[in-house]
Amino acid sequence: MVCLAPGRLLPALQYGIKGPMEATKTLNPFWHNRRTLVTGATGLVGSWLVARLRQAGADVVCLVRDTLPTSELVRSGTLGLVTSVQGDICDRALVERALGEYEIETVFHLAAQTIVGIANRQPLSTFESNIRGTWTVLEACRTAKTVQQIVVASSDKAYGDQPDLPYEETARLEGRHPYDVSKSCADLLAQCYAVTYKLPVAITRCGNFYGGGDLNWNRIVPGTIRSVLLNQRPVIRSDGSLIRDYFYVEDGAAAYMLLAEKLSANPALAGEAFNFSNEIQLTVRDVVGKILARLDSRLEPDIRNEACHEIQHQYLSAAKARRALGWAPLFNIDTGLQRTIAWYRQLLGR
Repeated sequence: MVCLAPGRLLPALQYGIKGPMEATKTLNPFWHNRRTLVTGATGLVGSWLVARLRQAGADVVCLVRDTLPTSELVRSGTLGLVTSVQGDICDRALVERALGEYEIETVFHLAAQTIVGIANRQPLSTFESNIRGTWTVLEACRTAKTVQQIVVASSDKAYGDQPDLPYEETARLEGRHPYDVSKSCADLLAQCYAVTYKLPVAITRCGNFYGGGDLNWNRIVPGTIRSVLLNQRPVIRSDGSLIRDYFYVEDGAAAYMLLAEKLSANPALAGEAFNFSNEIQLTVRDVVGKILARLDSRLEPDIRNEACHEIQHQYLSAAKARRALGWAPLFNIDTGLQRTIAWYRQLLGR
């Protein structure tokens, strides 16, 4: 692995294509000096969200449990440019202190254990982070004096395995396996606090995020890119037929911010959930094939068929987000993969 000097930035601007701010509409002045808390800031989406919030002029506070030198938030030097509160998302006193002392106005709750395999092996730690962590944040927000908007990151996995596709927001939440159940529960908790306590919280449901900054090589996009750049056969742990909804990380960050803006303008959105998706269906083999083609590689995937407790077919309808929020994705799968591959090329010196 290539180690980068502290403070060296890895935004899109540095790897030869338009950066996130060039590729998006003018950012909303709503964010200027806005006191904003991000949980899960060292994660894949959290890192890009924090960078985008800073570029929009927000005053960002990050709740960080573990210092992860491999996180894009750390690698880029962004962590050193924001306020960092060290602690566990399940520590209510800590969350209450962060909200109160920094007079937080907008909260993005992204903190979660996101790896399905870990959830299957160690369900209790996943339930602690994803369920207890969510009610801790919501309860702290309920008693805070300054919080005006909360965006809770759920997932398409909250729907479970449904016979009718694409998933629409009216579908029941029916997770059955540990990770899926944890997201169903977190989603329902957010809805509960909105309905019972009139908490200004809205929910995002996205598919499989991909993009620069994901160093979990077991995931199909970063793992495939690294393998091909190192001239090794990419590994597919399933049989390759699983169908997923792939969503580029910068699109996710932009969508989260848009939802908070719309929630501020229209409090009636509290308790509502929104799918964000490019609305395409891709098998794991499809994604691997796109990466191989873009890297002009003839390597054959190593298909191991080892995956278990996986939903066979998932994809989302984003009609509600388009209609109610005026949302549209900024990137398609090809431009998203282009930007992602460029990020890893620079990281790995390839």
